[in-house]
Amino acid sequence: MTIRPETKADYRAVEELTREAFYNLYVPGCDEHYLCHILREHPDFMPELDYVAEADGRIVGSIMYSRSVLVADDGETVPIVSFGPVCVHPDHQRKGIGTALIGETRAMVEAMGFPAIVIYGDPHNYCKHGFRNGVDYRVSDMAGEHPLGLLVLELRPGFFGNEDWKAKQSDVFMFDPADALAFDEGFPPKEKKARYSQVLFGMLIRSFVRP
Repeated sequence: MTIRPETKADYRAVEELTREAFYNLYVPGCDEHYLCHILREHPDFMPELDYVAEADGRIVGSIMYSRSVLVADDGETVPIVSFGPVCVHPDHQRKGIGTALIGETRAMVEAMGFPAIVIYGDPHNYCKHGFRNGVDYRVSDMAGEHPLGLLVLELRPGFFGNEDWKAKQSDVFMFDPADALAFDEGFPPKEKKARYSQVLFGMLIRSFVRP
């Protein structure tokens, strides 16, 4: 396996990979491949952290980053980063590819001096990488809530201290679902199905952790 930067020649392959990895996982169908498509042209996109995993000449994993910020109670803002989409082709999952992508890019983020990575994701997937729920670092969403899926990786020990923080992701994530649906029509048809993983995801996004 080789981990390397994504190139323009990879764009469609990464979108196809992302669609395959997420299809019917959280909702019937998916829109993560559309997020890949629009993120690359967004001001918050970080091309220096845009990497793919390649095996036998085929792209089997991808990770993309965007700029985000932490907002303190006094209005101070601190630049941080978020990653997503991050995915591995279903045929290559449970082989350490996602771990390698996160580990290599995390080292780059640390070298850049960012104090933390904040994401929204399934704790089952990310706690093994050192992520903890935002409540452990007094980090909430912009509404002041602590969703179960709001996860924080502290890169600078002691950075969060005793302050309360709010995490603000890029507005690239606030796209119109109708645009994502239209974009998906340019890909081969796939059957949208209901799966138990969608029920679990619904629980995850409606669950909150209390301080």
